[in-house]
Amino acid sequence: MLKRAIPGKDGNKYVPFDERSGERSIVFFTRDLSGNGLMKIYDKVSEVLEGRVAVKLHTGEPEGPNIIPRPWVRELLESRLPDAAIVETNTYYEGGRYTTEQHRETLKTNGWTFCPVDITDEDGVAALPVNGGKWFEEMHVGKNLLNYDSLLVLTHFKGHALGGFGGSNKNIGIGCADGRIGKKEIHTPAGTDNTWGIAEEELMERMSESSKSVIDHFGSHICFINTMRNMSVSCDCEGAGAEPVVTPDVGILASLDILAVDNACMDMIYNLPEGGGKALIERVESRHGLRQLSYMKELGMGNDRYTLIDIDNGDTEITAAEAVKDITPVWKPDIYNVFWGRNKKK
Repeated sequence: MLKRAIPGKDGNKYVPFDERSGERSIVFFTRDLSGNGLMKIYDKVSEVLEGRVAVKLHTGEPEGPNIIPRPWVRELLESRLPDAAIVETNTYYEGGRYTTEQHRETLKTNGWTFCPVDITDEDGVAALPVNGGKWFEEMHVGKNLLNYDSLLVLTHFKGHALGGFGGSNKNIGIGCADGRIGKKEIHTPAGTDNTWGIAEEELMERMSESSKSVIDHFGSHICFINTMRNMSVSCDCEGAGAEPVVTPDVGILASLDILAVDNACMDMIYNLPEGGGKALIERVESRHGLRQLSYMKELGMGNDRYTLIDIDNGDTEITAAEAVKDITPVWKPDIYNVFWGRNKKK
């Protein structure tokens, strides 16, 4: 059921780490962008996974260039999770994943053929309660999601046309909502045909409430990994039409806290040397995407303060700024100027 509510504010304002309050969560970090790096950081958070494990990742539109490399995922599953399944849902927009039949063809095109892929809304929907939400009392997800005991949220961190950025929150908040009911509840004002009529702070809040329903369902048996690689301002929903990548690769982060891991990624983007995060910051702030972070905190979904552990250097504690201090900007003037000229007014 949809409630009447008023959106929050300041989704375009970044709050520096030193201005936050509250407890800290642990976030692990590696610069090793490889299958081996993914397995190393997985091992830091995987103790919470038990029983039948689902892996939620964005499998992408046909020929999408920026999704998590399939060999990395295959290596992880074969080595650590041989009985796991990837879980997805059909899309709300018409495209290569709009129907189950189209979706399965796209999975073949994109190479997701080495393990089971459960399109969880193929057989219908289920409703999960949204505890403490101001927009929803329940959120509709793919029915088959409830067949799993644990959830690994494996996310390609990047920009997003509506959400500003797509981290773990977007991956499950949009990605677990079913393609016809749940996604409509998030994106479309009730009683209208304005498909994408929800935006800015309200969209971030609705998305986060959807995400909370999934987190509450899995309880202590959920963990989050964000890969900061090929970070176009475009989501993987845009496939081959994604904007050029002008943000440098950073590494892989993992946590048991969804807010901490998404906030740590954004902190790294804001701290990239020589304005390396400029394009992604503009995308996030113009969509008021930072409201994802502040609303997750209001909902009690996690902590926006964290201890960042560098697993490449003896599990030492570092800051987000230290993690990215020597990363070289992707200054490709011809590509960057095309991007900036096309997007600065959007």
